[in-house]
Amino acid sequence: MPSGKKKNLSEYDVAAVPSGKGMKIGIVVSEWNNTITDVLAEGAVETLRKYGVREEDILVEHVPGSFELTLGARWMAEYSDVDGVICLGCVIQGETPHFTYICQGVTQGITQLNIKYNIPFIFGVLTTSNMQQALDRAGGKHGNKGVEAAVTVLKMIGLKRSLI
Repeated sequence: MPSGKKKNLSEYDVAAVPSGKGMKIGIVVSEWNNTITDVLAEGAVETLRKYGVREEDILVEHVPGSFELTLGARWMAEYSDVDGVICLGCVIQGETPHFTYICQGVTQGITQLNIKYNIPFIFGVLTTSNMQQALDRAGGKHGNKGVEAAVTVLKMIGLKRSLI
């Protein structure tokens, strides 16, 4: 394996992750491709708990598909007192341009939420060519994107807190 290249994409420096004590985290999960998204959510919740976020401070809500993640995340920011929101979904490329439209819409939507609100919205959406690639990133050989998203939200909230 070439140097600097990791097989498990979810590897991270444990010491660089701030404590989640006192943080309230929202997780919006797409029901579409739930065999994948449920595993992503489990990885995110487990990681948040590992870093001290209390079970009652983890708010998990479901939306029908990845396209709805943006609005679900916005509502979570507006109607709850979360410090950050993780958006988890899985879009697998098919034979039509639907994949491209959904991926672009979700990416742009989550980007806009990050700009509009003063909390981090984390992009934990798998955009894969096939189911095997999704499985590889949902607890398979490339780790769990839900774990990565949880680490990212903790780091972003930690950054904000260090600046204010």
